[in-house]
Amino acid sequence: MHTTLSTHAPARRARRDAPAPRSHARLRTTALIVAGAVAMLAVNAVASAVRHPVASLLVGGVLAVGMIALYVWAGIRFERRTVTEFARRGGLRHVLTGVAIGVGLAAATIGILALFGAYRITGWGSITGALVAAGTMIAVAVSEEVFFRGIVFRLLHSRWGAVIALIVSSGLFGLIHLLNPGATLAGALAVAVEAGLLLGSAYLLTGSLWLAIGLHFGWNVAIGGIFGAVVSGSAASGSGSSDSLVAATTAGPDWLTGGGFGPEASIVAVIVCVAATAGMLVTARRRGRI
Repeated sequence: MHTTLSTHAPARRARRDAPAPRSHARLRTTALIVAGAVAMLAVNAVASAVRHPVASLLVGGVLAVGMIALYVWAGIRFERRTVTEFARRGGLRHVLTGVAIGVGLAAATIGILALFGAYRITGWGSITGALVAAGTMIAVAVSEEVFFRGIVFRLLHSRWGAVIALIVSSGLFGLIHLLNPGATLAGALAVAVEAGLLLGSAYLLTGSLWLAIGLHFGWNVAIGGIFGAVVSGSAASGSGSSDSLVAATTAGPDWLTGGGFGPEASIVAVIVCVAATAGMLVTARRRGRI
């Protein structure tokens, strides 16, 4: 009897003193979200500050690799899980596919605007400027996809399912674009609908971040670095002749052109990207991923 009491009493005290497993999980989740947000903002700020073409490509690449490495390390050591979002198998194919889709959607948007007389090329831009835009967008695409899809969407999906994850992560993705110069509420809402849902669907479709990163990069580089339009209200993100292959102007009502926020706030971009999102969601459902 004495031996039994002496064995169980310390165990009860240990259980009372130990933090609850749920508290540990909440702390880890909060720390992961905060650290991810800080890392994303820091990467974007550094990448946007580099204006030399070669340096921009090098810095953007290093920042992108560093962000991926940090994410994988946090998943293994901090979350204690197997990280599959950056699987090597099929990674290059997904990235290239994403870039092709992103460029294609951007070209379709600009093409439709041109048909309505809302977009016009006025001359040549700058190859070096386009390289700066590309270097910046390498880091931006990776950092934002790691945070919004790799962290926010994944955590929401594991707890609340695909629908909630898509809605909440897309809303947050739109809201952060209010920090950009020239941002508008209409533009942020458009980004949430057209880009947030599209990129979330790309991640949902593959379970990998590669497709979403390629798509994000392809769209941004095409809009800003090729077609010379404003990207998300930020001239520093690749807009105008100094940061694109061609110089161009837009003219017409804001609902058509996107106004100062750029084509991303255009009803054309919303329709084009929502159509692509629908296609991805249908495919994901057929594959049993929803």
